[in-house]
Amino acid sequence: MVTPSAIIVHESVHDPHAELWFAEPAGFTALPWEALLAEPGTPGADSLREAMAPLLASASNEMARQEFIAQIASGQQLLAALREFGTVHCSVGLHRDDLGGSPRPLLSLFSITWRTTATAPRAVTAARAVTACVGHSRIEYVDLPTGPATLSETTAAPTPGSGLPQLPLLQVHAHLPHPDCKRMAVFTLSTTVPARRGEYRAILRQVVETVRFADPLAAEA
Repeated sequence: MVTPSAIIVHESVHDPHAELWFAEPAGFTALPWEALLAEPGTPGADSLREAMAPLLASASNEMARQEFIAQIASGQQLLAALREFGTVHCSVGLHRDDLGGSPRPLLSLFSITWRTTATAPRAVTAARAVTACVGHSRIEYVDLPTGPATLSETTAAPTPGSGLPQLPLLQVHAHLPHPDCKRMAVFTLSTTVPARRGEYRAILRQVVETVRFADPLAAEA
């Protein structure tokens, strides 16, 4: 997690199975994948049940409890689908919009997804990531400390009748090819407030500037 004055090192930095390192900006809370997607009967599932027990007990009635359980189950299904797609990290962002009248909360979702690619030079892969897909705009090619990358934006709207709020969804993407030239990490910041695209793009740019594909602590040793 990054604040304007300090970097707090998370314990995951020492994970021997980690494949990339990055700093998460202030205002974002990582979702506990292992706990939320723990298999039934495992210690992780037991811990999740214990953590949820006080919330369920505080519900006003049985209907409220069932609604809460349904929301948790829906969230688990979404995370499971993202994991199958190659997503390895998700965090929820909460910031305050102080512009244009009374303050309001701004929500966003930050994710990291691995994608396999055809073997090619990293600069070529970074360019193909946005030129081969329809809908990418505001494309920017950048040289990061970890190598070449592209930044781009897409905008979509929920399908009518889907039950989702009919709000435009802005997604700011960063495509970072891995040094093995066979895959890339896709960083995505999603929000329903496209008017703040500049601020969200700056947040994502701040994040990808910190990305490393080798343990940065080992490099300093």
